[in-house]
Amino acid sequence: MMGPRQEAQAALFYEFSLEGHVPQDHLLRSIDRFVDLSSIRTHLKEFYSHTGRPSVDPELLVRMLLVGYCFGIRSERRLCEEVHLNLAYRWFCRLDLSDRVPDHSNFSKNRHGRFRESELLRHLFEMTVARCIEEGLASAWPSMPA
Repeated sequence: MMGPRQEAQAALFYEFSLEGHVPQDHLLRSIDRFVDLSSIRTHLKEFYSHTGRPSVDPELLVRMLLVGYCFGIRSERRLCEEVHLNLAYRWFCRLDLSDRVPDHSNFSKNRHGRFRESELLRHLFEMTVARCIEEGLASAWPSMPA
């Protein structure tokens, strides 16, 4: 016997957790354990105006850039689309289902402006390498003789 045709019905309330939909062995979970972006706001403070509209959270932009680097998403426009659609990417970026993904133009403005001028990405890279050495995931390179 054939079952009834499934028709989409809008529910009044949903109980949904991104946490439960991202596999425990997902690459982004492994990365999230070691990425510490708590110093970003302090590092960038002088590069933001004290007046005007609130900016897009710089931690969100860096998390989205990490997703792009890890999964080979080279286009900022495409990256925004992928973060909008992919639950694991949303989880890693700390975006809920109802949160808006920043416009791709925010990346260009920040990557070529604030992030470059402040050397933020170099700062994050050096912090990450130091953390990997602390955790025993890498070893310090011996100094080169002068």
